[in-house]
Amino acid sequence: MNTYGDMFRVTVFGESHGKAVGAVVDGCPANLPLTEEDIQKELDRRKPGQSIFSTPRKEEDKVEILSGIFNDLTTGAPICCLVYNKNFRSKDYEELKDIVRPGHADLTYRLKYKNYDYRGGGRASGRITIGHVIGGAIAKKLLSYTYNIKIVGYTIKVGNIEGDFNYYNNPKIFENECSLENLIENIEKNPLRCPSINYRDMEEYVLNAMKEGDSVGGVIEIVVLNVPVGVGNPIFNKLNGELARGLMSINAVKGVEIGRGFKSAEMLGSEMNDELYFEDEKIKFYSNNSGGILGGISTGQPIVLRIAIKPTPSIRKKQRTINLKTLENVELSVKGRHDPIIVPRIIPVAESMVAITLADLMIKGGFIHPCRL
Repeated sequence: MNTYGDMFRVTVFGESHGKAVGAVVDGCPANLPLTEEDIQKELDRRKPGQSIFSTPRKEEDKVEILSGIFNDLTTGAPICCLVYNKNFRSKDYEELKDIVRPGHADLTYRLKYKNYDYRGGGRASGRITIGHVIGGAIAKKLLSYTYNIKIVGYTIKVGNIEGDFNYYNNPKIFENECSLENLIENIEKNPLRCPSINYRDMEEYVLNAMKEGDSVGGVIEIVVLNVPVGVGNPIFNKLNGELARGLMSINAVKGVEIGRGFKSAEMLGSEMNDELYFEDEKIKFYSNNSGGILGGISTGQPIVLRIAIKPTPSIRKKQRTINLKTLENVELSVKGRHDPIIVPRIIPVAESMVAITLADLMIKGGFIHPCRL
């Protein structure tokens, strides 16, 4: 499946070393103000070559809108966006024609489809997430325009080093507009997109792994603000289930938590339950351990998500693997240009999948008119 969503649908296309990558977004209501700059801003956050912790592959990643926009407004027709691949080096992958890279989709793609584009991982490459971010940029604009919904992602853990900043330690920051803007600015200035005081320790951890020809994973937290009460459905179309499905569709994601997540298994019911009170005839909560979702439906509180990101599988360090053509056991040191840590570049991708999921559910649930704004 290359399409995600029912009412707000994002179809991604292209290969890492093909001519172009991109997305077709269908189901966006008409009259949403949208320009190439809106999409470019998000693509610039995920593009390579921005720090020492990113692949040195330099790509402009300039987006071109081919359809669905007239006078800087959406028309309701499919929005097709294209980004050309320019700085790829396919020769770096010639030795991988028959050799399986450990940790990659090389083995499963070859066995299932036989005809596999091994250059840069083809369809299994992280470069395909350009399409996710295109769809996410449009979904973010729709959510912001209709409900002032904000989606903020940041790194809270790198390798085995825990940061000191997360939603539960700093909930007040997300309630103040000025504090939130300062937080976002600090996140985007940091090469690891980490607002924790000890981020220098994390940087050192990654640098040490790089010296050994190795890579590092981490944990990202995503907070979604201003989601109205009632988004999502019981049983099989739960908001938390759909968010987890969207986030788990990102190649490097190996786990998803909602609210307190696995920590909730250690808590007593009296600690976990979010107690309620009335204030000015409005329902309020004393805490948000549920992460803004109860029974699969949004409570109106901030939605709190965390995802575990595995280490980048392409590493210089020698690993044991197989040659499918010669049926030999071999050793492999992966050449080419790869991120020693993919965590900071996945943040805009993860935010995008959250935005696409919310846009789809809110159109289906009647919060947003499916045809026009």
